[in-house]
Amino acid sequence: MQQPAIIFLVDDEPAIAEAVSFALQAEGFHCRIHATGAACIEALAREAPALILLDVGLPDASGFDFFRRIREQSAAPVVFLTARKEEIDRVVGLEMGADDYIVKPFSLRELTARVRMILRRGGNHTHAPAAARAMAEPAVEAQGAFRHDASRRQMSYCGRPLELTLHEYRLLEVLLAHPGRVYTRGQLLELAWEAPDHRLDRTVDSHIKSLRAKLREVNDQADPIRTHRGMGYSLDTSA
Repeated sequence: MQQPAIIFLVDDEPAIAEAVSFALQAEGFHCRIHATGAACIEALAREAPALILLDVGLPDASGFDFFRRIREQSAAPVVFLTARKEEIDRVVGLEMGADDYIVKPFSLRELTARVRMILRRGGNHTHAPAAARAMAEPAVEAQGAFRHDASRRQMSYCGRPLELTLHEYRLLEVLLAHPGRVYTRGQLLELAWEAPDHRLDRTVDSHIKSLRAKLREVNDQADPIRTHRGMGYSLDTSA
């Protein structure tokens, strides 16, 4: 029988840590709470998590600093948690190699959905030294005319790289995870936005429109994003 995945939560706010831990354990994960970055580093010597939720504002140092130390010991995907909303902070975190960036306050449903998506996308990560990781080939997933290089956060269509905004990328990532599945606007808001607001369904429509335009620039004979009236959107990877 497969053991539940272990998630490290590195956050010094007890209320947030307890709520996130409860939500993760309700989804079948084992959650280990560490109030400091140093405690997380020590725990990595004993245990290999499947994923690490890392707060940027830790009491002993910046989460960005601890991310570098984590990468010396573990290849587990890392998701930054932060109250900072500035785009530059998100860009810094993602360019360092983090798998995602979630801004507080966030919905617990959104967080657990992101965790599941990252674990499905990346599979099982091993507790490997940096030298071994450097030799590993980046995971590139192909679905029809689409190619997704998750390690570089790059999407290609019909052999051409797509220049996507953050939310266009996340929308396509969600749709590509389950081709043919119809997602409602509310589900796409939950999965692709840091702080989804169900009053902003038109935000999804506008991003779908811009994403479609970029796909048509590559291949104007195809329209892989399907609109399901009254329901939502799906992706046809055979188009």
